[in-house]
Amino acid sequence: MAFINPKIVIVGGGISGVAAAESLIKAGFRHVRILEATQRSGGRIKTSTLGNKIVEIGANWIHGPCEENPVFRLARQYGLLEEKALSLENQTTDINGHPVFYPNVFTSSGRKLNGEDIIPAEEMFSKLLKESSEFVNGGGEPFASVGEFIRTRVQQRAAEEWKDIDESTKSLLLCMISTLFKLECGINGAHSMDEVGLGAYGQYKTLPGLDCTFPGGFEGLIRNMMKGLPSGLVSYNQPVHCIHWNATEKKENPVTIECDDGEMIEADHVIVTVPLGFLKKHHQTLFSPPLPLHKLHSIQRLGFGTNNKIFVEFDSAWWDAECEIIVPLWEDEDTLVLQIPDLQRSWIKKLSCFTVLKPTERFGHLLCGWIAGHESEYMETLSDQEVMGSSHTTGAQVHRESYHHTEENPSQSVVPRSLDFGLLLLPCKRLFGAGRGELDGASAYEQITGTTRARAVCRRGDTSLLLFHSSRSSSKWPERS
Repeated sequence: MAFINPKIVIVGGGISGVAAAESLIKAGFRHVRILEATQRSGGRIKTSTLGNKIVEIGANWIHGPCEENPVFRLARQYGLLEEKALSLENQTTDINGHPVFYPNVFTSSGRKLNGEDIIPAEEMFSKLLKESSEFVNGGGEPFASVGEFIRTRVQQRAAEEWKDIDESTKSLLLCMISTLFKLECGINGAHSMDEVGLGAYGQYKTLPGLDCTFPGGFEGLIRNMMKGLPSGLVSYNQPVHCIHWNATEKKENPVTIECDDGEMIEADHVIVTVPLGFLKKHHQTLFSPPLPLHKLHSIQRLGFGTNNKIFVEFDSAWWDAECEIIVPLWEDEDTLVLQIPDLQRSWIKKLSCFTVLKPTERFGHLLCGWIAGHESEYMETLSDQEVMGSSHTTGAQVHRESYHHTEENPSQSVVPRSLDFGLLLLPCKRLFGAGRGELDGASAYEQITGTTRARAVCRRGDTSLLLFHSSRSSSKWPERS
């Protein structure tokens, strides 16, 4: 294979950066280097252990595991998945981006609800989500946000469709819709569905396939991808201070990367894969000259949401054997108010659910709680002991009968920090962006965009390339001009 000489620097060693490097090396480029600010590759793909159990601190599933999903294809190639995930039935089942779980729903007064009790709320919310996605072509959106649209329609339809239901049951159904809002915030990586634009909500492309996990941990994918890269290609603990990117064509290497430690690295092309949150905070100093105005406006308009996990382990299960998700339903939330004013006292109420880690033979009685938004960020300021205390209090409240009879207290808990969603694609001349976007399974899109940016370098050489992709996982969409 004939080697190609341009010097290419990739900023960021997440799956997007690693995929870009892998593609460039396969294409024959030999002057490729990844600058990673931390001491590890993988970005938000991070696997850890809780005792002898493998848990995902970061990315959790392959969403939409099918032939169209490159992460699924890679995981299959490396032998990282179980037979069930590889089955044709699993790959062709279409869940429209919303996993189907067998739930246990507990009210804040400790009552366990039957599945039939919440079906009217689930059906109404599901229909309204589908309607929300139909405004994608623009023009005629009745409201600015998905949250405003659904809340208004729920009040209207509840008055019509639930008029023969007693007030107590109706209140419970509205509380369930509030809970479904919280779940949807987690899926979208947003604080509130009021921050998700109605006109762009339907841009997100879902892939068929039942979500699957990595029995040996998601990081196994990164380790296998890294095996295809030359030794020493990644420079760890190497934060970038500034990218000087618009030098004259006459200069031998028109891009200079200035690192925090003072090292100056010259390159012909740079692929940027840093998080949107980092761009928001540092774009003024990260690029010299500043990025084009329309790029800056995109960075400002796109939101950056936060999802966090809380792992809680019990000595024995207090949930049904077939249960896959435990949903706490707060009985004072029938007004559909999403923002909780007193974070210090009530942040835990934003916790949308606990997923039950299965199989039991592998995980024991381990739950993973999910919380998004400002409450999630507030949780990051608390100690593990404070979080565990609030989680225990909530558990005792919603399943008090089980606690009373079995005295089941959490035996241990782990609180991962800063699971931030959202990367912005940001290509300019010799400056390419890669990261999350509009395809089901964020890791899949990160892998695709990293590879795509690498191909752009191969294909276009010195040609100017200006592209931008908004990210559905961010909490706010670009406004229409």
